[in-house]
Amino acid sequence: MTLLEVNNISKTFPGRNGAIVRAVSDVSFCVEDGEVLGVVGESGCGKSTLGRSLLRLIEPSAGEVLYEGRDIIGLNRKDMKSVRRDLQIIFQDPFGSLNPRHKVGHLIGEPLDVHDIGSRTQRLEKVKELVEIVGLPQNAIDRYPHEFSGGQRQRIAIARALALDPKLIVADEAVSALDVSIQSQIINLIAKLQKRLSLSIIFISHDLSVIRHVSDRIAVMYLGRIVEIGPTERVMANPRHPYTHSLLSAIPRVGEKKSRSNLSGEVPDPSDPPSGCAFHSRCPKVMDICKQVRPKLMTHFTDVGGEVACHLFDK
Repeated sequence: MTLLEVNNISKTFPGRNGAIVRAVSDVSFCVEDGEVLGVVGESGCGKSTLGRSLLRLIEPSAGEVLYEGRDIIGLNRKDMKSVRRDLQIIFQDPFGSLNPRHKVGHLIGEPLDVHDIGSRTQRLEKVKELVEIVGLPQNAIDRYPHEFSGGQRQRIAIARALALDPKLIVADEAVSALDVSIQSQIINLIAKLQKRLSLSIIFISHDLSVIRHVSDRIAVMYLGRIVEIGPTERVMANPRHPYTHSLLSAIPRVGEKKSRSNLSGEVPDPSDPPSGCAFHSRCPKVMDICKQVRPKLMTHFTDVGGEVACHLFDK
């Protein structure tokens, strides 16, 4: 069953000299109940803006977000508060997302206080349960965030996101600020909790090697748009879009001394995107039509699933 349906969501920001920065442009996708959707792309492609727009942490400029069939974009503050119980976020920086003045017990239990759930005793028991679930010692509730490592702080952030028993969590670069050894622990924790609690997760990352371990499907973003989306196994084994292929080839492999990526140049300025396909200035397979007409995200391969926005596969 479809839990979240995103239709043509866009977000623009004012730029210099009256320019408009198109951070997210006409993005559409669905998230099924209990599914993990990985969103991947280079820094600056609009991944985090997309995630925050879905939760209205920043207001979208256009489009609709249907949660269980209900458009949440037009909800007032009171109605949106009730929806937020089901929609939570794990921020990228565990150092900046936790108030250093409060103890961990207060930080994890704060969502319960805000939504007035349970008695004081029940809230304390819930906090203790969450601390145990994410693998922290019970005495953690009486300590401050600065007393913990980066990985432990992210566990605290995960516990806080789970406090209200949400149905969907946006994990916004939840492991990118951590050491590689700690990343694997947090990834395994998120995967374990997702199965145990039947969570739906939008897992945002710039690293495909991370995305592949937790996602059921992968959406690849470039300059504010999804250029390819499909089942994880298919995207990893047989990428269709040249940009996806370049991202995969950049993943380090044992025995290789350097990256095999054929991707050159920088991401274009979102306030002045190229005509046609935004990727054409960096694409090794560029054609004349790519410079003139922007390809639409369409299903080209019904036998393998997924969609791709590339003129290479036009009929």
